[in-house]
Parts: sequence; C-alpha cells; structure tokens
Amino acid sequence: MAIKVLAAQNRLYKNAFVCKECKHKMKLESQKILTGKARCRKCGGRDFRPVRKK
Repeated sequence: MAIKVLAAQNRLYKNAFVCKECKHKMKLESQKILTGKARCRKCGGRDFRPVRKK
C-alpha cells in the first residue's frame, strides 16, 4: 500500500512548479528553474515556486 502512495506523490509533486504570476502548474526539471531557462507556457514569466502538498 505504501508503494502506491509513494508513486502517487511522485506523480503529483516531483518536478512540479507553479508560475508566480499566473498560477499555471507545469512539470519542469528543477535545474532549469534554478538556471532561469524555464518560461511559463501561459504568460511567459520566469518566476516559479514548488507545488504545495495538501
């Protein structure tokens, strides 16, 4: 049972970030976020934060 929960958490939260301007959720590599190479598909912003776990 714990394996299923762990797999679900990885699917929902691993490499998931939210744009700080338009609140659009995207899956990106964290290295691209840190170097500033990532852009939001919706608004073009470059500021992201990790998804909050519920």
